Amino acid sequence: MKESIVNKQNEVEVVSEKMKNSAAVVAFKYQGLTVEAFQALRKEMRQNGCEISVLKNNISARAAKACGYDELCDAFVGPIAVAFSQSDVVAPAKLLFKAAGMENSKVEVVKGVVDGDVYNLSLIHISEPTRLAL
Repeated sequence: MKESIVNKQNEVEVVSEKMKNSAAVVAFKYQGLTVEAFQALRKEMRQNGCEISVLKNNISARAAKACGYDELCDAFVGPIAVAFSQSDVVAPAKLLFKAAGMENSKVEVVKGVVDGDVYNLSLIHISEPTRLAL
């Protein structure tokens, strides 16, 4: 097998393991954000125990499918980043909705996974989500 295929398979395994071990996973659009704004968002997420990854859509979709999150696969179209939280199910969505609410923000939440259940934007679209709302 080609080395590139093996590397991609390994990356899918790493991402799927990260998804399985996360309390919350949120896919969001970030196109149009400046580098400084994206770095500030990453910093705020890290301070709240979350992590943002920009992955290839095919790898993200394969990892989601491997975790049984088939409904999440269609979110990976275009420039999509993924926010992971290992312990807090509310933090990633709350911080992303806060960023999306800023004037001229380019952040748009697409879908998310909370405690193994996939939610689309209409189910998680609340200005300040709580665990009950998610």
